[in-house]
Amino acid sequence: MAVIEEIVQQHAEEAAFLWLLRDAAVHAPHYSLKDLARLDERVEAHLDGLRIAGEPGWRICREALALEEPGEVFTAAVIAFESGVEERLEQVFAVAAKSDELSRPVIAALGWLEWPLASRYVQGLLEVGAPAASRLGLAAAAAHRQDPGAGLAAGLVSDDPLLKCRALKGAGELGRRDLLFHVGGNLSADNIALRFQAARSTLLLGGEGAVPVLRAIAESDSEYAPLACGMAVRGMPPAEAHHWVKSLAAAKQQRLAVYGAGMLGDPAAIPWLLELMAIPELARPAGEAFTLITGVDLAYESLEGQWPEDFAAGPSEEPEDEEVAMDPDEDLPWPAPERIARWWEAHREEFVSGVRHLAGKPLSGEQLRQVLRSGFQRQRSAAAIELALLQPGQPLFAVRAPGFRQQQLLGLK
Repeated sequence: MAVIEEIVQQHAEEAAFLWLLRDAAVHAPHYSLKDLARLDERVEAHLDGLRIAGEPGWRICREALALEEPGEVFTAAVIAFESGVEERLEQVFAVAAKSDELSRPVIAALGWLEWPLASRYVQGLLEVGAPAASRLGLAAAAAHRQDPGAGLAAGLVSDDPLLKCRALKGAGELGRRDLLFHVGGNLSADNIALRFQAARSTLLLGGEGAVPVLRAIAESDSEYAPLACGMAVRGMPPAEAHHWVKSLAAAKQQRLAVYGAGMLGDPAAIPWLLELMAIPELARPAGEAFTLITGVDLAYESLEGQWPEDFAAGPSEEPEDEEVAMDPDEDLPWPAPERIARWWEAHREEFVSGVRHLAGKPLSGEQLRQVLRSGFQRQRSAAAIELALLQPGQPLFAVRAPGFRQQQLLGLK
């Protein structure tokens, strides 16, 4: 069969580009599972083109691998793993070893494979004995929500902080309550990453002592502060969590407080969120928190407003501007406060203050499963955590897994 190199090259480029899109989509506020599955099918179609091309397909992947870009690494890794050719595997693992940024797409590639094939690589990585290889193996097993066996317990007592951190996270994701003692032993670790993962997993596993640790991390300037805040409010009685969120706002941590209010899901916060929608820097996250609680799609319900003319977010086009951070609210709709206030006035009696809600209804197993089926990615992530908290010992549903696999697990395909 003749291979047209230009077409194979296009398959490689498109697979890499589309994987970058899906890598962002799994965290996006406007992507549903259906959207994610459609995007993943496009990634898979281009990977299939590379599989069919055979050796020329790998040669193009190998050349792109040398660029050391995440999308290209993911594409080459999938083709290499599926081939099982030792030389190809060595080239992929050599790139993965260079940085966390490059190991992540290799983990994603292992997560893309079907488990019977991926499990062979996971076992091999754990048998190597090197911390970096074990970390890859544990992460890949966790991506599939498959128990890696003794390798997880070994990671929890490792002297390597990165491996131990991955093991702590994995214990919570996999629902390993039998490891709760070892997980909880890291709640007072000096390393903040270890403390956070230990506290998060302790809460997921139904253990005690996590909330004070999560609160302290949330009140710090750590990169883990938002995630810690979201987990902390889930571990408190609603009234206590509501009071704490208000204290965050009073301490000038309003953005964090808005995030916490959304994760808490108490309709009592909505009047305050409506006030914040008039402040440009907080309007969009306040709108997202409102949607998390009420389930109202601002764009679909014509509750979306206009971008203020005098407000700028993210980097400007001015070369002398030193602000280079991207707009964290880029994909969120701009709320129309007056219209939203009218909607709330008409519907407020449908919501009970002091009762936690997600996507418009009080938390329950059936509601959370429905959000997993039909919600947007951030809502789905929240639903997965809430389900795990309702059923300690159950694996955390993997909302970042390939969309077609998630649909099968949820009975949608």
